[in-house]
Amino acid sequence: MRKFLRRAAVRKSRPSDPQPAGAQLIRAEPVPPPGQCPVGRSGPAEAVPVRPAPAADLARLRQEAEEFLRLYHSEERGAGDPAKRIAAVHAEIDATGTYRHTADELAHGARVAWRNSNRCIGRLYWRSLRVRDRRDVRDADTIAAEAVAHLREATNGGRIRPVITVFAPEAPGRPGPRIWNEQLVRYAGYADGAGRVTGDPRNAGLTAYATGLGWPGGPGTQFDVLPLVVQGSDDKPRWFELPDDAVHEVPLRHPDDDWFAALGLRWHAVPAISNMCLEIGGICYPAAPFNGWYMGTEIGARNLADTDRYDLLPVVAARLGLDTSTDRTLWKDRALVELNRAVLHSFDTAGVTITDHHTESRRFLAHLEQEAGRGRRVGADWSWIVPPISGAATGVFHRTYDTVQARPVFAHHPEALARARGEEPAPEPARATDLV
Repeated sequence: MRKFLRRAAVRKSRPSDPQPAGAQLIRAEPVPPPGQCPVGRSGPAEAVPVRPAPAADLARLRQEAEEFLRLYHSEERGAGDPAKRIAAVHAEIDATGTYRHTADELAHGARVAWRNSNRCIGRLYWRSLRVRDRRDVRDADTIAAEAVAHLREATNGGRIRPVITVFAPEAPGRPGPRIWNEQLVRYAGYADGAGRVTGDPRNAGLTAYATGLGWPGGPGTQFDVLPLVVQGSDDKPRWFELPDDAVHEVPLRHPDDDWFAALGLRWHAVPAISNMCLEIGGICYPAAPFNGWYMGTEIGARNLADTDRYDLLPVVAARLGLDTSTDRTLWKDRALVELNRAVLHSFDTAGVTITDHHTESRRFLAHLEQEAGRGRRVGADWSWIVPPISGAATGVFHRTYDTVQARPVFAHHPEALARARGEEPAPEPARATDLV
């Protein structure tokens, strides 16, 4: 497998005449409030040089570790009294400045981080998340190879499985590895300097950064798959091509209109978010790509329709013969529905897992009821939970939500956001923030 991932010259050439274009993902949720994922605070004690941490940081780490361990022992049958484990973790932190989760703690923490994702509508199946423990991996080559293995396992022949791969954590005096792509699979955006972009404008910054690292670019289509940009713990960012068999794509067709196929649209099957930190009990895992499956509106109402993405509503409306002279004809709404019909039809025809916004809204309400029955509060961001089309036709629209943010969480580091925009991160390590 490794031979597919090397930074060797590829057979593709850079585009010579970029055209305009635009895309997005499954609803990840970044957001920790206070004390989240500071760089250099955590990691496996036996593998890192210890640099004394400020007493306040150690006190906070002890507190967050204890909070998580009490949660874990209260929710996992057979875990028993947490007192002995808490005492051992406190001693490990005092001796090394960090501690290491057990495999079971890691798995539970990753699943609960999904459960706590305020911007994710698809949390009903949080316990089904498959956890790939790769905490001993810090080098870019192996991370890239494991990312490919993640995609293959998650794709599962089209029956998408929720998967997370957890790489090495932050450690005192040693940063954890990073995957700078927003998702493991993203389409390039080639900017021509005159405001025009071929491909996905959202990824123009990372595309420019990858070419600056030596990636020669793809053939210049609207859907060239970006390479992975990976930074090992002790290395600079490097790029790695994804092999074709790891990227399952669905050609988009309309159930009624044959002309739709001529647009040449497609989208990838696995929305694997890869630039967020998994934070469990004060330990930060900055490289922890995870995926569920797509909700159709993420592709049809955002990735392909947003004006700063692929901006396809005018194209679809023209082919439908709609009057676009005024918004009062509701041409945008009609084109949007047909675009979303095409996405759902195409994934279903290809045998690839996808959900629709009506089904997922009902599932989210079931999740709220289920969690309430267990005495747990559910945080949610209304603006993300309500679908981007037909919001009032779904049950999630007609209620309010608690915005409390529980932990463990998935969070964004500001330097990850900067790299996704093609910018150099701040020279000093920054603390995690609460947004995308």
